[in-house]
Formats: sequence, C-alpha cells, structure tokens
Amino acid sequence: MADKKVGVDLGLSAQERQVLRDIAYQAIENRCRGLPVPSSPGVSGKLEEPRGAFVCLHTGKDLRGCIGMIEARKPLWETVRDMAVEAAFGDPRFCALSLEELDQVHIEISVLTPLRRINDPSEIEIGKHGLVIRKGYRSGLLLPQVAVEHGWNRRQFLEWTCRKAGLPPNAWKEGGVEISVFSADVF
Repeated sequence: MADKKVGVDLGLSAQERQVLRDIAYQAIENRCRGLPVPSSPGVSGKLEEPRGAFVCLHTGKDLRGCIGMIEARKPLWETVRDMAVEAAFGDPRFCALSLEELDQVHIEISVLTPLRRINDPSEIEIGKHGLVIRKGYRSGLLLPQVAVEHGWNRRQFLEWTCRKAGLPPNAWKEGGVEISVFSADVF
C-alpha cells in the first residue's frame, strides 16, 4: 500500500471508488463461500467504460496477491471483479485466500490509463508512471506505487521492471527493448 500519493486522478468519485471496492470484496467473498460472483451490479457512467485495472491484496504490509489486466477489454467494474478473484485465488505466488483471512485483507485498486510507448527513459516520473518493459516474448510490469514504496529512483525502477520481465537489469539500455509508461488512479 502506498503511503504517499501516487498515480493520477481519473475522475472517479468517492462513491464510484467505494462501489468498486464493494464489487471486489463481494466477488472474493462469494468465491470463498462457493457462490457465483456477482454478474451485474447495476452500475453506470465511468464504471461501465472499458478500462484496465489491477487489484492488489495486502495483509498488513505484506502483499497477498496482485493480478491485473493492462488493456481495456471489459467495463471497469467487470475488470475489477475478475481481477479481485484472480488476485485472491489465481496469483501463483500465493495460496488461495481463505474465508477466515478475508476480513484481514486490504483491497487496493489501480485503475489504469492506456499504455504510452516512450523512447527516452527521462520521461518516466516516479510516483506518476508505472512501467512495462518488453523484449521478444518477455514482458514485465510494475505499478506506479511500487517505485514509491521501495524508494527507487528511475534507474532502479527500470532495472526491477527488467528483472520482473526475466531480463538482465540493464536490458532497458539495449536495442529491441520496448518501454511503455502508464498512470493509475490508486485507491
């Protein structure tokens, strides 16, 4: 969880943010109880717009699951619902979340802007941008709050994103590497 303000304001109201949190929680709870995930929460406006999003689950300061969709393929509410379930039950780094853990989990949602490819790494703004680094079939993504949480500078952020892609830390300096930035409304 980010202590400092990161990302950008995408114009979601406090009520819309709460609706997304409720959708994520309800989807996880239903899955824990063996019930179907909610199919249509009756939302409108910005929550119906296609948008990429990540849902990260934390217990205390520890990550408990984090999964997202970069591209805007579904309405935002549906993306958040599906990514919440994946973060709780499909993140291969963690065991599936249990019903007993649910009340201890903090849900953090990052609503993404579209990716923008850059040619000059000096364009990267710590706290504002997340990174995607691609080379061949390898890719790695880190959300904007990750660099802030770890106190990384631009070079370290690039190196760790390369590592996440399974590339050498300095791969971002090589030809054939594609660097893209995005921002997120983190709440």
